[in-house]
Amino acid sequence: MYKRILIATDGSPLSDKAVEHGLSLAALSGATVVALKVVPRYPRSYFEGGMPVDMNDVKRIEAQWGDAAQAMVDGVKAQGGAQGVTVKAVVAKSDLVAEAVIAAAKKHKCDLIVMASHGRKGLKRLLLGSETQHVLTHSHIPVLVLR
Repeated sequence: MYKRILIATDGSPLSDKAVEHGLSLAALSGATVVALKVVPRYPRSYFEGGMPVDMNDVKRIEAQWGDAAQAMVDGVKAQGGAQGVTVKAVVAKSDLVAEAVIAAAKKHKCDLIVMASHGRKGLKRLLLGSETQHVLTHSHIPVLVLR
């Protein structure tokens, strides 16, 4: 069935549901898991009147985000270990979340991507976008979406 499953997480309750289902599927199929959290880079203001931010502060904030993301995927690894599933914890730094998910799935030779969709519609979807929709339409790897 599946040999390697990528589970993308953002730490939301809905994403936690995807983690649970992905780990259960991995346990049933004997697959290994790549747990992925994508961390954005700190936004820099290029607009007139924007507050300049000290680069040391930017590095400190990005390090905090990275540490929190690592703790999140390490939690998935521990959860998988309790179910007898081997999990590799991965943190990717990118502003393009969907592209980072697809790239990680390719890099780690995954044959399934498991992720959640917040199900935004209308104006919210237009303004906030849909990373899941982008992965669905641009990935050649099958995607299991939970809502």
